[in-house]
Amino acid sequence: MDNANIHQQLGTLIAEVKNLRDDFRRSEDKSDRSRSKTHERIDDLVDRIGKIETAIAAQKTEIDEMKPVTAQVKKWQLMGMGALGVVGIGGAAIGVTFADTAHRVLALLAR
Repeated sequence: MDNANIHQQLGTLIAEVKNLRDDFRRSEDKSDRSRSKTHERIDDLVDRIGKIETAIAAQKTEIDEMKPVTAQVKKWQLMGMGALGVVGIGGAAIGVTFADTAHRVLALLAR
């Protein structure tokens, strides 16, 4: 091989190595941007999850505060149904007594 041919091949080889380095650099830059976007998305998700956890904790506190009230309302409901039952029985007894009294009065008047 002559000297000019070797210099030409050496120049081609150097150019190819330089092109490879440029390609690697562009690839690294692209990867860096992609990783940066991924980290931003992860940070956004962490923030959103934190807000959700805070909201859930607040709702849990509210629900825990509501449970005794709900139990009390159920107790009142049962007491009210019991009272209605007593009033109903009492009303029926009064109605029967009144009907019986009216029947006896009419029987006495019919004699």
